[in-house]
Amino acid sequence: MASIKLKGSTSGDITISVPAVAGTNTLTLPADTANILTDNSSLPAANLTGSLPAGMGGKILQVVQGTKTSAFTSSSTSWTTVTGLSASITPSSTSSKILVMCSVPYSNHSNTAFIRLTRGGTVLLEGDSAGSRTRAMAASNDWGSEVNADVFSYTYLDSPATTSSITYYPQVKSDAGTTIGVNRTQQDNDNGSYGRFCSTVTLLEIGA
Repeated sequence: MASIKLKGSTSGDITISVPAVAGTNTLTLPADTANILTDNSSLPAANLTGSLPAGMGGKILQVVQGTKTSAFTSSSTSWTTVTGLSASITPSSTSSKILVMCSVPYSNHSNTAFIRLTRGGTVLLEGDSAGSRTRAMAASNDWGSEVNADVFSYTYLDSPATTSSITYYPQVKSDAGTTIGVNRTQQDNDNGSYGRFCSTVTLLEIGA
């Protein structure tokens, strides 16, 4: 039986034994020394091929977060993008999934404020169609309150099937043209009873 010894630079050697079987006892190393690993070296990404065995997926490949600390208002009865609150990510594979986590304090007084989450204008999830009812992910209506703000907190697992950059962001819609406040209370008076808040959109790429 032939053997190959790998010399350790600090301590210990590794010996690889090759069975003396006719026609199969030759171990060939590439002539290109760039493909041979040495101490503290890394395997080139181009040399990594294949896929994980079944049941070994689910690794978090990257995390991206967008934040907004300033206030935003809208009185539009059409869906309106919340300015300055988004997160963009470029998936490394078309089979990757994107875990979207969104937290947005928002308020409306006397009428309803609707909110939803989108990917580049594509609605990710909304309630079923039911007559004239507004389809959304959530809604807020603080009757009789000027100092409250509800928090839109949602988690959604998306399958974008792309390796292009994609952007996720929330949109709001007013029921009757009254003011929707994001990161603020509805009245927003300048005293300690009224608050200012912050919003986040967090994206996790999950390997298949």
